[in-house]
Amino acid sequence: MKIKTKLRLGVGLLFGLTLIVCVLATYYLNRLSGDANAVLKDNYESLQYTHNMANVIDNDRLRLDESNIKAFERNLKAQEQNITEAGEAEQTQIIRDQFKQLQNKGSEDAQISQAKLEIKKALGNVNAVNMQAIYDKNKIVLNTVKNANMYLAFIATLCLLIGFTFIVNFPGYIANPIHELTEGIKAIADKNYKQRLEFKSNDEFGDLATAFNTMARKLDEYESSNLSKILFEKSRIEAIIDQMSDAIIGLDEKKQIIFCNPMASLLLGISAQKLIGNYAPDIALHNDLLRNLLTEQPKKELKIYADYKESYFTKDVIEVISNDQVIGRVIVLKNVTGFHELDEAKTNFIATISHELKTPIASIKMSLKLLEDKRIGAINAEQDQLIKHISDDANRLLKITGELLDLAQLETGNIQLNFAAAKPSEIVEYAINAVQFQAEQKSILLELDTDPKLPEVQADVEKTAWVLVNFLSNALRYSAEKSKVIIGVHRKNELVEFSVKDFGSGIEEKYQKRLFERYYQVPTNGRGKFGTGLGLSISKDFIEAQHGEIFVESELGEGSKFGFCLPVTQTE
Repeated sequence: MKIKTKLRLGVGLLFGLTLIVCVLATYYLNRLSGDANAVLKDNYESLQYTHNMANVIDNDRLRLDESNIKAFERNLKAQEQNITEAGEAEQTQIIRDQFKQLQNKGSEDAQISQAKLEIKKALGNVNAVNMQAIYDKNKIVLNTVKNANMYLAFIATLCLLIGFTFIVNFPGYIANPIHELTEGIKAIADKNYKQRLEFKSNDEFGDLATAFNTMARKLDEYESSNLSKILFEKSRIEAIIDQMSDAIIGLDEKKQIIFCNPMASLLLGISAQKLIGNYAPDIALHNDLLRNLLTEQPKKELKIYADYKESYFTKDVIEVISNDQVIGRVIVLKNVTGFHELDEAKTNFIATISHELKTPIASIKMSLKLLEDKRIGAINAEQDQLIKHISDDANRLLKITGELLDLAQLETGNIQLNFAAAKPSEIVEYAINAVQFQAEQKSILLELDTDPKLPEVQADVEKTAWVLVNFLSNALRYSAEKSKVIIGVHRKNELVEFSVKDFGSGIEEKYQKRLFERYYQVPTNGRGKFGTGLGLSISKDFIEAQHGEIFVESELGEGSKFGFCLPVTQTE
């Protein structure tokens, strides 16, 4: 039976019971109304008529006058029309006969008195008959009321029980299957494909249970068919991760550790059993390495002491994304100890070679000075030109050697900075003096744009001036003759900004992000390259070591602006 049919039957049953109660109540109310009307019409009116006739007979006069006769006649006729009880007709007829005797003028006084007595007796009998009828009919009414109360109480109780049973049970008939279906769906969502619904009914709920069970069974079959394959793939991936020399840690979206390989356990100094399944930030409270791995920090090498030796690692964080949502992260520590050792050897080699080159270059410079001295001997024009070329090459070698030595110091962390409160004007003046001759050779104007009353900066004057000289040298190199270069010095809140603006060809945006990388040089379209590509990289390291910032702004055809910011002294 369909649910719609059951609902109709249930509601129809309640409607039928309500209809039965209404019909019975109407029936008994009509019966009570009829019985009450019968008493009023049939008996009460007869008593009223006999009462009126008795009043006429009880007149003190022996003989009735005309008005009394008419009144008696009127009530007697009404009584004759209202005879309803057994024996009432005979008594009424006696009253009629005796009333005729009263109307006879030839009747003697004794006959009239006798007639009145007979009438009174008959009236009493009529009253007695009607009173008895009233009593009997009252018993019938009471019996009707009793029966009505009994039947109505029975029907009302039956309706109440049926209605209460319906109200209690029928919602459960609808709600219980829905609740079971909801729980079943939740179980399927939790991948519990063993869940089944047991609706033993032939309605829509039974069909729904059958469809649900079929779906769950097929999902279970699919899960079982792929489970062994998934387990095999999982074991293979775990074996690969365990054999890797890099440390690998996997986190879910709630930062619970879901896997880690032996190398990760070795570096952290915690067994995999104590790591997997635990909340990573809680473990990080007592493990410095894990705390560093969880923090968002600039990518840099990590020196870790493990397995009785120091090793170097770089951290990579891979976000696992599904449906545009991050569902986990994989932290990979790549072992770069070999590369670090090679880099260190390269740095030591560069430092050694640069240091060894400075001595012969200094000797070459001294020899050039002697050759240029006219007191030693005169030289011709060609020899003078050769000496200038040698001097330029020696200066270039000396600059390259100095940059390589600075780079070696930076890479080994041996750079020494002498911080002191310095006036920006002193730094700018030092840099301008250093490049003044170069600017005059190309007829380039060095224009100074500075704020008045600039505060002192906390800086290493020599290193800062070297950076500014490097900016100016580059600007002069790439500027046309008879152009200008603007040196700007301005205060920016708690910083002082130094900048060098040229009006050369500018730098394409795609190259600007790599300008401060070591050994990088912007392509020059066959015009040749200058220097080693280390100047801007070293400048960046010098400025950042002084807690400053370096920047570049450039557009093709508009020139370039290189600059850096340094913090003002604490007393400002």
